[in-house]
Amino acid sequence: MADGSGSAETGASKRTRVARPIAVYLFVLALVALVPAFIFSAVLLQRNNEAQERVVETLITGNARAIVQAVDREINANVTTLRVLATTPPLEPADYPAFHARVSQALADTGSYVYLIHPDFTSDLSTRVPISEQKVTPIGDVETAKKAFETHEVVVSDAVFGRVSQQWVVNILLPIFPPGNEPLILGFSRSASQLSMPLLASRMPEGWHVALVDRKGVMIATTGDGGATGDAFNLLPLDQLGSAAGWRNVRDGNTDYLVVTQQSLLTGWTLVAWADRNVVAQPLADAFWSLLAGGVLLAALVVLVVYGVSLQIGRSVHGLEADAKRLGAGQPVEARHFPIEEIETVSAALGDASRRRQAAETEVRFLMRELAHRSKNQMTVIAAMAKQTARGADTVPEFVQSFERRIFGLARSTDLLLAHGVAGVDLKELMVSQIDPFCPVDGKQVVVEGPALRLNAQAAQILGMAAHELATNAAKYGAFAREGGRLSVTWKREGEAVAFTWHETGSTPGVIQPRRGFGTTVLENMVGRSLNGEVNREVHERGITWRFTIPLASLDPSDTLNGRAEA
Repeated sequence: MADGSGSAETGASKRTRVARPIAVYLFVLALVALVPAFIFSAVLLQRNNEAQERVVETLITGNARAIVQAVDREINANVTTLRVLATTPPLEPADYPAFHARVSQALADTGSYVYLIHPDFTSDLSTRVPISEQKVTPIGDVETAKKAFETHEVVVSDAVFGRVSQQWVVNILLPIFPPGNEPLILGFSRSASQLSMPLLASRMPEGWHVALVDRKGVMIATTGDGGATGDAFNLLPLDQLGSAAGWRNVRDGNTDYLVVTQQSLLTGWTLVAWADRNVVAQPLADAFWSLLAGGVLLAALVVLVVYGVSLQIGRSVHGLEADAKRLGAGQPVEARHFPIEEIETVSAALGDASRRRQAAETEVRFLMRELAHRSKNQMTVIAAMAKQTARGADTVPEFVQSFERRIFGLARSTDLLLAHGVAGVDLKELMVSQIDPFCPVDGKQVVVEGPALRLNAQAAQILGMAAHELATNAAKYGAFAREGGRLSVTWKREGEAVAFTWHETGSTPGVIQPRRGFGTTVLENMVGRSLNGEVNREVHERGITWRFTIPLASLDPSDTLNGRAEA
């Protein structure tokens, strides 16, 4: 039950894995790259906007403070004028004409006037009226005059609507207490509209309004469409008029305003600067929409690029798919040019794999034909081996043992042939494989030397059986039968032939047997006749020597393998 459920889960998991086009992954990659960039840009934009707001706040606050200081300088200049006028000799009615003429000339075209106020709050001298028309009249701003008499200090009034001038004015009153005479107030009256000049020169950013508000909430001066002189200032309550460190948010109706206030310590007036919050937020909105528009354009460009790249990759992958199908069907595949380097590399690998497969298939077909041919030959060889072994054996066990050894020797030759394929069997490797089973354990009695030489299948089988028979005889009667015996197997090229020598020493010379065994048949018939070689046998005092001279064409008809091996 467990196995069944496991296989069912595996099948379900395989069914849930959905392959997606490469365009999907490219789009995901583009989103992964773009979305964090947009978020980071938005955060930077927000930080920049906050910094810009702080800069604007500092600028507006500084400008408001500068306007207040400019107004204070205007008032201080007027106060200074009054103090200079107060240094003249005590004013007597007889001195009015000269005083009137002197002051009128000094204040000509300034819109400012000087007048006298007596303790009964009447005035009998004013430069606003010609000297001939002077008369005693009650003053309009009694409250300010009373405060000046009481405090003995310069007092600046709020905005006052003048009875004579019929306009909004500001009065600056300097009390004078001449010794021996009644106290007087030397007053300086100037038009409230004149105080708009410092406000207009403030160069506030576009969208900002400025108003100079007195202590009663009446606007003394204003700029733009912020209102008119004498109007009540309704944006802030009277108790909230005063200096503030920065701006504050004020809602009036359905509109949010940013308001900056700075109060004058000299006059008690408050400079108010305000603007619609959207004016300050507009740069951020513009930057946001610019970023959004740029993002849309960039996203569209990325989509086009991704689409183009996905088409290129898709076409290349489909080309690889077609090549892979041809490769799987055994058809030849050639490397093709692709616009993507990695895919072109894969195409080159497929082309190389196709060539290797074609070569391998050719080799396999050749080996199959060769195997069929060699199998028939081996059957013939085995049959001959059996007949020859039977002739030389006196008993069945002896026949079995001899026949088995010869079969194993043939098998080792066949193993080498199959291991190396069409490359051929190395002669030295073949000799070592046939001699090793018979030589002593230490192997110091055997020398196998010669240049690199490859054998074809037929030569490998025949020379393998010859080496097996010679090694068998060496183990029975020759170098391996007694201690001290040595075997030297050498070969060399002599023109278009190979001279092969099997030299045994250290044993009593063998006696030639009257009957011909399988070994003699292999050496004389197969090596001599099948390989077109010359076979010579020499018996000397301490052993025996076999010499074989075999044409290279019999070892490998093309001789290309041997040429490469020797090189």
